[in-house]
Amino acid sequence: MDVLVQKYGGTSLQTLDRVRHAALRIAAARRRGSAVAVVVSARGSRTDDLLRLAADVGAADPSRELDQLLAVGECESAALMALALTGLGVPAISLTGPQAGIRTTDRHGDALISRIGAARVQAALDGGQVAVVTGFQGVDRAGDIATLGRGGSDTTAVALAARLRAAACEIYTDVDGVFSADPRILPAARCLPWVQPGVMAEMAFAGARILHTRCVELAAMEGVEVRVRNASSQAPGTTVVDRQDSRPLETRRAVVAVTHDTDVARVLVHCRDIRRDLAPDVFEVLAAQGTVVDLVARSGPYESEFRMGFTIRRSQVHSVRAALHELTAAFGGGVHFDENVGKVSVVGMGLLSRPEYPARLMAALAVAGIPTSWISTSQMRLSVIVPRERTVDAVETLHREFHLDRHEPAAVTPAGSGSPATV
Repeated sequence: MDVLVQKYGGTSLQTLDRVRHAALRIAAARRRGSAVAVVVSARGSRTDDLLRLAADVGAADPSRELDQLLAVGECESAALMALALTGLGVPAISLTGPQAGIRTTDRHGDALISRIGAARVQAALDGGQVAVVTGFQGVDRAGDIATLGRGGSDTTAVALAARLRAAACEIYTDVDGVFSADPRILPAARCLPWVQPGVMAEMAFAGARILHTRCVELAAMEGVEVRVRNASSQAPGTTVVDRQDSRPLETRRAVVAVTHDTDVARVLVHCRDIRRDLAPDVFEVLAAQGTVVDLVARSGPYESEFRMGFTIRRSQVHSVRAALHELTAAFGGGVHFDENVGKVSVVGMGLLSRPEYPARLMAALAVAGIPTSWISTSQMRLSVIVPRERTVDAVETLHREFHLDRHEPAAVTPAGSGSPATV
């Protein structure tokens, strides 16, 4: 019997009616002959509510006790889902991350999954039950709850699908799939029927909120087919899978999507003591706090002072501000944080092989009167920093510039030719 893993996000479970609707979808999948394992997030704003409670008692930083508190949200969702399924006549059992055999590293608030035993999950499936597993959590070497950080439930679902050798992992959310831009700010955005895992990982890192980067990277490594679908409709959604298209490679559309991220801060580090290369020290400070870095540039060996610039998440500024100030002050330098910026990215394949693309990107933004500062290029992503208040304008401009509001022309075979062409 094929195994199917389904994951339901917080908005998909926000009300009891939505819980029942998800239960009906799970029951239908089981009737079609699949053994179903379900991963659930905390309902609605439950995690944010718990974080506010922790902040009210002065405990906002990641810790053992905060993880103990946050785990409550997913436990509630799993138990409610199991009860709803039982009410429909579908045998079900709820399992916490530790009960499901999910082992993690020791970093509270941002742990990595190190191993999944899944013996109880497999036993439940073999016994005809639906296994409802809490996302976002596991157990560390000390036997304590450890949460997986942002996007943790998606990562749980993909890891469980890999361990169970599932036919697919379906991620249910509040939109119809993965779009060419955020449809909440750009109605012209199109739902993409399929996306390559590498492109999806770049989109996720660059600000697309549908799937988290860790989830997509794990799916690619383990060969898990991920399907993103709307929990409230029967739309076909988007499949994230590495497959071949009938179109010859060089005639495919190179740009797939435009993404944006306003959780960005630009950091400038400087030091007049050129005898000291602060780059290793800076990266050590950032790594110690688990801070993600992008768009890095630094001065060369023959310049009059050490200068280094990079972007981090704006939400992580508070965790590194004091340490960077202390580091630079010790060498007569300083650090400046600019939190009034956004990052806009064009994502696709073979972008550096088309040198006109960075030129088009910069020209389009200039014509629209949108100031730019730093730009980063790679084969799969062109990213640029813009003023925070112009981020949406930049998304609209680039979506139009690269014709993402239009459907890609179909491949046709001209008369007298055996090779495909585009129209």
